[in-house]
Amino acid sequence: MNPLRQLEQFGQSFWIDSISRHLIASGQLARLIAEDGLKGLTSNPAIFEQAIVQGREYAAAIRQALEKGDPRPEELYAALAMADIRDAADLLRPVFDATGGRDGYVSLEVSPHLAHDTRATIEEAERLWRQVDRPNLMLKVPATPAGLPAIETLIADGINVNVTLLFSRAVYRKVAEAYMTGLERRAAAGLALEPVASVASFFVSRIDTAVDGWIEERLRGALPEAQRSRLERLRGQAAIANAKLAYQDYKSLVASERWQRLAAQGGRTQRLLWGSTSTKNPAYRDVLYVEELIGPDTVNTMPPATIDAFRDHGRPRASLEEGVEEARRLLEALAEAGIALEEVADRLLDEGVRRFAEAYDRLLAAVSRARHAA
Repeated sequence: MNPLRQLEQFGQSFWIDSISRHLIASGQLARLIAEDGLKGLTSNPAIFEQAIVQGREYAAAIRQALEKGDPRPEELYAALAMADIRDAADLLRPVFDATGGRDGYVSLEVSPHLAHDTRATIEEAERLWRQVDRPNLMLKVPATPAGLPAIETLIADGINVNVTLLFSRAVYRKVAEAYMTGLERRAAAGLALEPVASVASFFVSRIDTAVDGWIEERLRGALPEAQRSRLERLRGQAAIANAKLAYQDYKSLVASERWQRLAAQGGRTQRLLWGSTSTKNPAYRDVLYVEELIGPDTVNTMPPATIDAFRDHGRPRASLEEGVEEARRLLEALAEAGIALEEVADRLLDEGVRRFAEAYDRLLAAVSRARHAA
């Protein structure tokens, strides 16, 4: 059986971390849905930048837009992106309907330049929600201190949110708090909870990249053999251990009386979504961050190469709750070695916002070049 299809048996949905006009127009996205059981799609400025720079399919759309006026690069990008998002959402609408709104979502990122501005984030998310006009849209908002109150307000307003750039369990718990508070505000206003959905995108491979880099730096120094051996054993394990413990946090949250009250009123659980699941280190198995994080009520969003790899040689199993105590001990060992995972997570969040903002600026520059070439 197709390993991608087998994920459903373990209660996990898989989404694709990619979007382009070619993916949609070629029928590839439709085939992924029909043949592999794809249940959603995520995007970000870096993905759109790659799509527009490499995709010849956008030239005609750019010329058509220019025939209607002289749009600024931001306006032209919005027109191109929204067309792709709407088309992808329409292809995934049958999944959305068949799952009762559990899956079938397409994610569009609020400008990363607004990551530290609560009010501007809310306003842009509301504008995008109205303009895309699809019930299976999710707006991506980063888990920054300014993003948390924006998430609460958007949920209260009935706007689906994909909370992105989560690296820290402590921040994840704050995100879950914001989601529940948003639902409580809806309930207090007499509004239905059933239509509102959210995922918490917990990034994986970047944790290992950061921690392994620190370990390699330490190993280049003069160390006692016993300490060197302990550090070597910690490589390539931090990300999975961190994610497994975040899932235990999720289970505790949904078992709480507070959540049970919301569930009784129709509230949907905010599933953990494993992001950044391509393997950055060629020494690691290319489907490592899929195989080791399979469990109920979760989503794994994979880039196309990881989807192909898992279809070819993935080995699905109920792995997410294996070795939970070992995961706790591993993070304790990291702390004893001087690696404060929360500090690593904070740095990665700042870096992620910066990288997406830089990608957004490159994207606008690429659109501007394409505009002048049209």
